[in-house]
Amino acid sequence: AALMGESLTRGWPDTLTTGAGHPVGDKLNLQTAGPRGPLLVQDVVFTDEMAHFDRERIPERVVHAKGGGAFGYFEVTHDITRYCKAKLFEHVGKTTPIAVRFSTVAGESGSADTVRDPRGFAVKFYTEEGNWDLTGNNTPIFFIRDALLFPSFIHSQKRNPQTHMKDPDMVWDFWSLRPESLHQVSFLFSDRGLPDGFRHMNGYGSHTFKLVNANGERFYCKFHYKTDQGIKNLTVEEADRLASTNPDYAIGDLFNAIANGNFPSWTFYIQVMTFEQAEKFQFNPFDLTKVWSHKEYPLIPVGKMVLNRNPVNYFAEVEQLAFDPSNMPPGVEPSPDKMLQGRLFSYPDTHRHRLGANYLQLPVNCPFRARVSNYQRDGPMCMFDNQGGAPNYYPNSFSAPETQPQFVESKFKVSADVARYNSEDEDNVTQVRAFYTQVLNEQERQRLCQNMAGALKGAQLFIQKRMVENLKAVHPDYGNRVQALLNKYNAEAKKVKVRLPLWSVHPSIHPSIHPFVHRKQILIALVIL
Repeated sequence: AALMGESLTRGWPDTLTTGAGHPVGDKLNLQTAGPRGPLLVQDVVFTDEMAHFDRERIPERVVHAKGGGAFGYFEVTHDITRYCKAKLFEHVGKTTPIAVRFSTVAGESGSADTVRDPRGFAVKFYTEEGNWDLTGNNTPIFFIRDALLFPSFIHSQKRNPQTHMKDPDMVWDFWSLRPESLHQVSFLFSDRGLPDGFRHMNGYGSHTFKLVNANGERFYCKFHYKTDQGIKNLTVEEADRLASTNPDYAIGDLFNAIANGNFPSWTFYIQVMTFEQAEKFQFNPFDLTKVWSHKEYPLIPVGKMVLNRNPVNYFAEVEQLAFDPSNMPPGVEPSPDKMLQGRLFSYPDTHRHRLGANYLQLPVNCPFRARVSNYQRDGPMCMFDNQGGAPNYYPNSFSAPETQPQFVESKFKVSADVARYNSEDEDNVTQVRAFYTQVLNEQERQRLCQNMAGALKGAQLFIQKRMVENLKAVHPDYGNRVQALLNKYNAEAKKVKVRLPLWSVHPSIHPSIHPFVHRKQILIALVIL
C-alpha cells in the first residue's frame, strides 16, 4: 500500500518486544551478576539488540552510493502504441506507480551532494507485466562505450590503492588515455556538472533500446526525461559552500519539496530510429558516447512523471531499492549497445551481493502488480511461502507455470565474426566540437575551461600535456585555453621549492616503484619531515 502512495493505517503495539516478538520488561539496563557484575549470556534482550545493530549496514553501492529517492506515478499523455506494445503505454491516461532514485556517481555514502559528478537518474515502473527499471543519468552520454572498461573507469574515480585518497593522476590518466571520454568530460566540467539539486536536472536512459509493437515491428529508441522545473545549476562557489555547510542539500531539497506539496515532475519523451536508418547511420547508433540529433530524430512526447510521496523509511525504501536494466516488460528490449549489454549482467549480480539472492522479494523491489510464478526456490531471506508445494523443476506434468509464446523476444540476425573489436577511435571529437562551438556560449566556454584546468592542474605534467592534446583535437581554442590556464597554475606551483630528491624521503615512494603516488602527497610528506 505504501508503494502505491496510500496512507499507512497500521497501528503500532504499545508493548515493546524483541525481534521475535517477545515482550520486553526493561530496555535500559543490562542483566548482570549483581549491580557491578559481568554481563550474562542469557540476556537475550541485549544480544537481540546488539546482534542486529552489528549488522545494520549492508555493503554500500560500488557506484551511486549517495542518493535520495521518492515515489509517485507515470501517466501516459500521448499514444505511442505504434512503436511499443508494453501495457504501461496501452492508452492515454493510464497511470503506473513508480519509484525513483537520484544519486551522485563516484562519491561514497557520506559524500556531499554538490560535488562535480554525473547524477544517477533511475526509475522503476511497477507494471502489470513485471517491473521495468530504466536506469540512466542526468547526461545523454557516458565516458566509455565498452563495458569491459567500466571497472577500470570506476577505479580511476575512486581512491588510490596505496594512499586511500582521491588521486587526480588516476582520474586524468584514464580520461586522457581514452579519448572517447571527451564528450562526457566536457559535459561534466560545463555548468551542468553542478546541478542545483535533483529537481532541476534532466534524466536520460542514455543507452539505445529496442521497442517492439503488437505487430512485431521493431524500432530503436532513446528515452528522455525533461524537468518541468527548468534546468538550474550551481556556481562553483555555491557548490563548494554547500558541500561544507549542507552536504545533503539535494536530498533535503527533494524531500522538503514533496513534503510541502511541491511535487516535482518530468515530461517523458522518446527518440525513434528505424532499423533501416540505423544501418545507414553516419556513426554507430549504439555508441553511448554520442547523441542522436534532435533535428533528425525529434523528441516524441509520451507522458508525465510525478513524484508525490517521500519514503516512510529511507533504508527500507531507498537504500534497499535496487535497479536492474535487464528488467524489461514485453515491448522493451536491449539493443546491441555494448555498455547496456554489460549492465544486463552487472546490475543484478551486484544486487545479489548487496541484498541477497531474494532481493526481488523486498517490498520496494517486488513486482507487486504482477504475479510472480517461477521455478526459483530457497536462498537466504526468503520472505514468502517459497511457492509452497509447487514443482521446482521444468518441464513437469503438474499444474505449474507454463511459457507463453506471445512473449518470446523479437528475432534478429547476427552474422558478424566473433572477435574483440577495438572501438577506441570511433570519432571521438566531432560531437564534442559541436558541443564546444555550438551548444555553449562564450561565457560557458570560459567557465568550462576554467573548471577543467582547475581540476587538471592536480595531475602530473605529462598527463596534463596528453589531455590538452586531446582537447586541441576537438578544437584548438579548447586546448589552448586550458593550456594557458595550466601554465599559470604550474608557474605558481614552481614557487614551492623542494630541497630533497623525492626518493630520499623513503624508498617506497620512488616513482619507479609506486608511480601512483602523487607529487602533492610527496610534498606533504616532505613538509612533515
